[in-house]
Amino acid sequence: MVKAAGTFELSLNQRPRNQTLTNWLYSELRVAILHGRLKAGVRLPASREFARRHGLSRGTVVRVFERLQDEGYLSPRVGQGTWVNAQVVTEASARKSSVKVPEYIRRSVAAYRKPRPFIGWIKLNNGAPFGMRDPALSEFPTQLWGRLAAKRARAFRWWLREADDGRGYQPLRAAIAQYLGSSRGVRCTADQVLMVSGVQQALDLLGRLLLAPGDRVWMEDPGYFGASMAFQRAGAQIIAVPVDEHGLSVSAGMQLCPKARGVFLTPAHQYPLGMTMPLGRRMEVLEWAARTGAFVIEDDYDSEYRFCGPSIPAMQGIDRNGSVIFIGTFTKLLFPSLRLGYVVLPSALVDTFVSFRQCADLRALSLDQAILCDFIDGGHFGRHLRRMRDLYATRLEALKEGGRRYLNGLLDISEAAAGLYTAALLRNRMSSRQAEAAAAARNIETRALDRFTLQRSDPRGLLLGFAAFDEKAILQALPRLAEALS
Repeated sequence: MVKAAGTFELSLNQRPRNQTLTNWLYSELRVAILHGRLKAGVRLPASREFARRHGLSRGTVVRVFERLQDEGYLSPRVGQGTWVNAQVVTEASARKSSVKVPEYIRRSVAAYRKPRPFIGWIKLNNGAPFGMRDPALSEFPTQLWGRLAAKRARAFRWWLREADDGRGYQPLRAAIAQYLGSSRGVRCTADQVLMVSGVQQALDLLGRLLLAPGDRVWMEDPGYFGASMAFQRAGAQIIAVPVDEHGLSVSAGMQLCPKARGVFLTPAHQYPLGMTMPLGRRMEVLEWAARTGAFVIEDDYDSEYRFCGPSIPAMQGIDRNGSVIFIGTFTKLLFPSLRLGYVVLPSALVDTFVSFRQCADLRALSLDQAILCDFIDGGHFGRHLRRMRDLYATRLEALKEGGRRYLNGLLDISEAAAGLYTAALLRNRMSSRQAEAAAAARNIETRALDRFTLQRSDPRGLLLGFAAFDEKAILQALPRLAEALS
């Protein structure tokens, strides 16, 4: 029998000085749900009554309730109030699970894997709209970065003696752990954060460590080709799992291969179609992984640039069985030549990953790591992200508005909620490759959506990058794209 709203009791911790009231209340309620203090199926008081009990404004409570509903933690019922979603997995229920150390960790600790031949890369034009590779480089605070680099260079004698434990610069790893915890809901310590040169190196190392030849791994279809390259190099068999409006279809994956060794996901901003995986679907993935001992690689490549509301918390933060490996990069956030990314590992896999990585790379330290640490600790990273988020939202709106003006009946630009690019579906009779080639002939760089498919038929669309181009460049390029597609 569920609790009635009149019996609802919840104690809230004191709000830290540096946290807004809305973020504090959101965090308190989310943690209470995940820790089981607010049990699945409990009805919350009405927003007005909740605000009265806790001395808050009703507007604050409504905003927090709506955010938790959007993320799937709360479920509104017409005429019946707001309830804690019954699908949320809590700490208490996770402790009852028979899963201790996932099977993928036991197998990975047992042996290392041999690399497989490299299978190639996509060649694209350089510099033309609507290329996807670069952020807004002209907006990066280069002078500030130069001052931080000069300061570190003056202390280079000290840096020569810096100890290296194979994980990377410890103060940077601590800064990343703190940032991921506050912004993405990731649960980790600095010891679980390992520095790599980017997402592709992370995938290459994880593929060879976690997969034996012949192992099967789920991949989103369409999905990120760099992951399939890394896993095929390890000798794995790719299982193409179709993507629907909520992301990777777990039910389809179960039909295709119920006991795959693992899955690669981009849940915050699916690559390349752009949807966000809702909480219910995330729980399905985690329950499957816990039941089968599979790993989940969560690629969080650009979710910091979310334009509609706050960032969606990471899957890693709601995983209670050590199934999720979380990877990210600073390349898209800052500048491409900053070859720094990170892997957040379950504690049981850290030492094995370090040993495996040292077979190919004996030192995990670089001076860039110390400069980036100063950039984060000085508050510059947060300010840069906020400024770029506003800038990219403006450029995306210019692209959508220009698309309605010039591309009507030719190309429908999707309502992207995050990132540096957007998908667009063709409304003419061209295939994705035909449209890509026609655009390139007019010095317009796009990516055909069928380049990202595994077994799915051509989605008939293009990817358009907007982050690196101001409104003038976008509006000048759209008529040429329209000519190409006419």
